[in-house]
Amino acid sequence: MTIVAALELGRRRNDGSTLSRKRITSSSSVFEVLQPIIGDLSHEEFWVIYLNNSNRILEKQQLSKGGITGTLVDVRLVLKTALALNAVGIILAHNHPSGTLKPSKSDKQLTQKLKVAAASLDVKVLDHIIVTEKAYFSFADDGLL
Repeated sequence: MTIVAALELGRRRNDGSTLSRKRITSSSSVFEVLQPIIGDLSHEEFWVIYLNNSNRILEKQQLSKGGITGTLVDVRLVLKTALALNAVGIILAHNHPSGTLKPSKSDKQLTQKLKVAAASLDVKVLDHIIVTEKAYFSFADDGLL
């Protein structure tokens, strides 16, 4: 009876987690996921969305929390989590409390650094999104990736 109960609990857990995994289909779907979390903050935060082979979210993770004008990102932590989750793709995201959608020089450099490092581990950086309260900027949509 205990084994049957444990199997049923496992089946229910698997059913629930599969249904709750949102599929990322575009930069706007990333914005829909992250805007409620970081869109109206008064400080910068850097988040990573880890995806499986079907572009379903395995995990959303805040990587760093900074000040009004910036935050630090450790490439090794991004990739450590990607490997632990068996992610095949990642989406980088951070907010700009100022409301500007233009990526800074350091935003572009970090994106390239993560792209090269991830590629060496067969993990693809699919996009880097800058989120503000009402809009977003996508590196992939703008051809910067």
